[in-house]
Amino acid sequence: MSEITNTGRPFDSPSGLPAEDLAKTGGGSLKRIAIFGSTGSIGTQALDVIAANPDKFSVEILTAQSNNELLVQQALRFNPNLVVIGDENKYQSVKKALASADIKVFAGEKALEEAAAIDCYDMMLAAIVGYAGLKPTLRAIENGKAIGLANKETLVVAGDIVMKKAIEKRVPIIPVDSEHSAIFQCLVGEMRNRIEKIILTASGGPFIGRKPNYLVNVKREHALQHPNWTMGAKISIDSATLMNKGLEMIEAKWLFNLRPEQVQVVIHPQSIIHSMVQFEDGSIKAQMGLPDMKLPIQYALAFPKRLRNDFPRYDFKKVNMLTFEEPDVKTFRNLALATEALNRGGNLPCVMNAANEIAVFAFLRNRINFLDMTDVIERTMETIPFVQQPTLEEYFESDGKARTFAADIIKL
Repeated sequence: MSEITNTGRPFDSPSGLPAEDLAKTGGGSLKRIAIFGSTGSIGTQALDVIAANPDKFSVEILTAQSNNELLVQQALRFNPNLVVIGDENKYQSVKKALASADIKVFAGEKALEEAAAIDCYDMMLAAIVGYAGLKPTLRAIENGKAIGLANKETLVVAGDIVMKKAIEKRVPIIPVDSEHSAIFQCLVGEMRNRIEKIILTASGGPFIGRKPNYLVNVKREHALQHPNWTMGAKISIDSATLMNKGLEMIEAKWLFNLRPEQVQVVIHPQSIIHSMVQFEDGSIKAQMGLPDMKLPIQYALAFPKRLRNDFPRYDFKKVNMLTFEEPDVKTFRNLALATEALNRGGNLPCVMNAANEIAVFAFLRNRINFLDMTDVIERTMETIPFVQQPTLEEYFESDGKARTFAADIIKL
């Protein structure tokens, strides 16, 4: 069920090329995409982009953790080489539904890693939510595959190891998060110029301006209502607590080889400027557009080309006001905790991420309240032993210890 040895289709091009050569991958033929996390928000929008550009992309791998029904629908529409369902209990259901199609079906966590190592695709869109995306992404890099990175936790947990491996294998990592895509776009053509700092913009989430006496009564359904973006449950809660911006700070450090003090966050409620880069001469470049994740997804898949599309455009004639303010880290303490993890480094970001995943899981199931999430994360960061220069195994151990400790606090 979980062992993958051959996909049954021929391989027609090398991969793992430098970013500037990505458009040439496949000798001018379709760029073959593997979407890890195809049933989530990023994965479904990526498939919309691919469907709109059938002359540019093909789908080779689709994976999902538990949404077997949508995975089957996607597989029947896009006819990938293989699919993987993470939940092994749903393997037979997927296999039966795809029995008449020429599609291999596998299941389980190990199968996700093995699929990433198969040489039938050119680019992985890493869209698995959370820590679970780390191992498949590492396998894809090891196999020389370009990465469209939509999973920020991969770099939060083990950014030093991931980026070192990517450089060693000459694998381009192209960010998909709107903020990091914005920075990436601002840096195109600027590689010889020194960055003074980057400015990550944050909408502030649904509770911007609120104080703890309000947040203590926040319910799950309120926290999921993001004012500007349509996202999955986990990232929506992270946005509401500002943890998402903290994770992005750590991701940016590794993606763009920055010092912690070069990463700044500002609240920009309109979500029109997606992030900015300030250079050593004081000039600031910003990438702007309506809040639509299809744009950074398309940019990553097609890089270095820009493809025409019919996405809605920002109209300056209708603009009211673009505003900016400092984040309230006293109320939204997750951002302060993430800044501490960014500054100290080591295994602390890994520990913080693990505790956050457990806390968000508990909040979504009404086991703890909104402000309790921060307390769980803080206590876990204070308790799990600090390791300054962890090995990959020590990252895995830190993650496990942090999850166990956080779950014990909550009594999950």
